[in-house]
Amino acid sequence: MASAGTSELTAELRGFRDVQRLAYECAEAVAAQLKPGVTEREAARMQRDWLHERGVRDWFHRPFAWFGDRTAFVGFKVPLQFFPTNRRLEAGMPFILDMAPVHRGFTADIGYSGCLGLDPLHDKLLNDLRAHRELILAEVRERRSLREIYEDVDRLMVRQGYANRHRAYPFGVIAHKIDRVRQRRWSPTLFGFGTQSLKGLASDALHGHRDGWSPLWSPYTFSDHPPRPGLWAVEPHLGFRGTGAKFEEILVVTDSRDPEQSAFWLDDDLPHVRRWNDERVAA
Repeated sequence: MASAGTSELTAELRGFRDVQRLAYECAEAVAAQLKPGVTEREAARMQRDWLHERGVRDWFHRPFAWFGDRTAFVGFKVPLQFFPTNRRLEAGMPFILDMAPVHRGFTADIGYSGCLGLDPLHDKLLNDLRAHRELILAEVRERRSLREIYEDVDRLMVRQGYANRHRAYPFGVIAHKIDRVRQRRWSPTLFGFGTQSLKGLASDALHGHRDGWSPLWSPYTFSDHPPRPGLWAVEPHLGFRGTGAKFEEILVVTDSRDPEQSAFWLDDDLPHVRRWNDERVAA
């Protein structure tokens, strides 16, 4: 099975699933409101406002929005280029909404890909992401090293004819660990990232360095170890020239000897998974 059934989830995992669903609900609501002329900054603010109205006061990172060739990170060379700009959405443009809210102490980090109108190329990218979701789960269950899995994702992209765009992220990560965050009345951000979440990631990095693992899933030697039990926000990102598409969702890794329970996607009731399931039924 691809994910644990709802009845099998612990209260802790249900908390993470609920905030992930909240974030995807936000993405779908904002995507439905996008129209020509909306800027990336406006789309990011729409996400913030929607989540704020539903009780979100803290973030792993504040919302991003990328339009047009920025969905493929064309020309991105420094971290500041990831932040929303005054780029305006046009008919036929792809877009990505990316947000990482913390709600009731639970964290999610999601990526939602869409297009303002029909685009066969964008549809193909979205459909081809399905193979990456299946590959990542299978190889995590085999306990291959994170670095090896990353390289296999790269090879699959090459076979599909795409460029790896998550390599443009800081440290080239395809995923990072997420954890519970202590609730506070006031939760400041630093360069768009919640300080509480950054402290948690830094603590994981410190302990991991000492014990031989990293909370960042990258192509580098510090990720040359088996998957560490915990929750990982995974985001394979495909690019073809000026078009990019990705999903981002939580993968649960455990120390169970049962292959199906050793790793599973937290939730299969997500927009990209429903899309693939609908197409499978239609076929």
